[in-house]
Amino acid sequence: MGQAWGVSRVTDTSSGVDLMQIVAVLGAGVVAAPLFKRLGFGSILGYLAAGLAIGPFGFRILADPAAVLHFAELGVVMFLFLIGLEMRPAKLWTLRRQIFGLGVAQAAVCGALMTIAGVLAGFSPAVAFVAAMGFAQSSTAAIIQTLEEKGEMSTPFGQRAMSILLLEDLSVVPLLAVVALLAPEASHDLRGSWVGVAVAAAAVAVVIVAGRWVLNPLFGLLAGSRVREAMTAAALAVVLGAALLMESSGLSMAMGAFLAGVLLSGSGFRHQLEADIEPFRGLLLGLFFMAVGMSLDLSVVAAEWRMVLLVLAGCVVTKAAGIYAVARVSGADCRESVQRTTLFAQGGEFAFVLYGAGMGVGVLDGQVNAVMTATVILSMVLTPMTVRLVWSLLPEPAPDTAGLARPDGLNGAVLIIGFGRFGQVVSQTLLARGLDVTIIDTDVEMIQAAAGFGFQIYYGDGTNLDVLHASGAGRARAVAVCVDGKDTANKIVDLVKSSFPHAGLLVRAYDRRHTLQLIAAGVDLQVRETLESALAFGQGALEFLGLPEDEARETAEEVRRRDQERLALEQASGQLEGFNQFRPREPKPMPLFQAGKEARPLTPETREIAARGTPT
Repeated sequence: MGQAWGVSRVTDTSSGVDLMQIVAVLGAGVVAAPLFKRLGFGSILGYLAAGLAIGPFGFRILADPAAVLHFAELGVVMFLFLIGLEMRPAKLWTLRRQIFGLGVAQAAVCGALMTIAGVLAGFSPAVAFVAAMGFAQSSTAAIIQTLEEKGEMSTPFGQRAMSILLLEDLSVVPLLAVVALLAPEASHDLRGSWVGVAVAAAAVAVVIVAGRWVLNPLFGLLAGSRVREAMTAAALAVVLGAALLMESSGLSMAMGAFLAGVLLSGSGFRHQLEADIEPFRGLLLGLFFMAVGMSLDLSVVAAEWRMVLLVLAGCVVTKAAGIYAVARVSGADCRESVQRTTLFAQGGEFAFVLYGAGMGVGVLDGQVNAVMTATVILSMVLTPMTVRLVWSLLPEPAPDTAGLARPDGLNGAVLIIGFGRFGQVVSQTLLARGLDVTIIDTDVEMIQAAAGFGFQIYYGDGTNLDVLHASGAGRARAVAVCVDGKDTANKIVDLVKSSFPHAGLLVRAYDRRHTLQLIAAGVDLQVRETLESALAFGQGALEFLGLPEDEARETAEEVRRRDQERLALEQASGQLEGFNQFRPREPKPMPLFQAGKEARPLTPETREIAARGTPT
């Protein structure tokens, strides 16, 4: 019995996917996603390429991409749930104008333009409308993943993008209802349509009621039981249950998960839920993109390649024009408009649902469905490369410096460049002795915030020689370089050493190697940004543990002395020989004091690291 069960587990393909196929899918994703990301193309394109390679039109390792796609859509569902956890109802309410204003405008304008283009190309109005509205819906998964990788999720640009995506999810029900009404032999049962709307509204009401009055007490009971796996199972049940309810009522699964996340965003269990869902989200989202790659029917592309390319170019260009126009009319600048255009110009996963519904009621025939499906998938495949290329060519946005003072003819005794956390403390020390200090920075928000506390910070880039002259570097007794980046600090050091050799040069060092570089450059004072605070912390820890204050201070001084001795030894032994060459020799990090007992790995991961001898 055990042997038979083992064989059936590996070879039974009645469900469409066997164990070997699962291993192939996971292995392809593991190889392709990191490789493409390392090459700079992003993980999405890697997953798409992996899916294309192992799918029915590649090596044919997996012959049923539809089964994988349906399952992997749960990745999108969980992604939207996690986003909902970060979106409190009050914050969502503030986005209502963007959702129902910007979102409706973009969907309506793009859909109308592509419908008109389809009619002019010779399609019937019904076919043109369904094809256009399917392509008008952008890929929620691809856009959110791109925003996350670019660090744009929490920015105003990211919030506007999310608002548009939410509106597209809300448009699922009305669009499906319109497709049903466009059926050639439809009875136009308006009563049935209204019943569908009522069912959808009831489903939303159920999710809201459960989220507000049921889920929090439930999670409280589970947390009291201290059974971790029960919490994880409950989190998955909430996400999948909300998605299932919404799908059964004709709405988007993603919308149900998002709504559940919003309702739980104020819960005390929010962070626990996020930790439980995150691993499943990442894996399933990768599978989703692989399934999209598998679904690309290369035989259709080969047989109808002229038609596919023509439709692809027409849809992308027309939709891009509509997105750009709406963005500019709504007040976005040129940079954001181009970013939004490249991000949203592709079709999305909802197109597959809409085209399937169109085929089911006879609006679309098999050929149109195949061509449009291939067009949508190709647009999703091309989007990561387009975003990477176009965004890299866009100039960095110029900061809004209106109302900020610029340096001109200043003559302070000390010029401080950089007013971050480090520079603020330095300025306090100098101001406490009544020194005339001039401060410049390029962080507009920091300058504006400092003005509220009575600080006069000038807007100026310390890597610009003209700015240094205007800031009084030629008359200053000392120039204190307190910027964050070591490359920026090194550039300022070169400028000051060559143009203002009389001024003392005091520099914030990033790490030990940077310290050695600054010593080699001949600065007058360098301080590693974390060294002194770490020594003070260590001294305080010793005092807390019962060591007398004078002994704790002596210990901290001993560590400081040994560090200085080693720094001098590294300097004298030529650790930075070849400083100006392409790859200078790195100083090897070594502890000043060895541990009193041998380290004991507590997990397989730390045991493996210890076996490799990786320095800490």
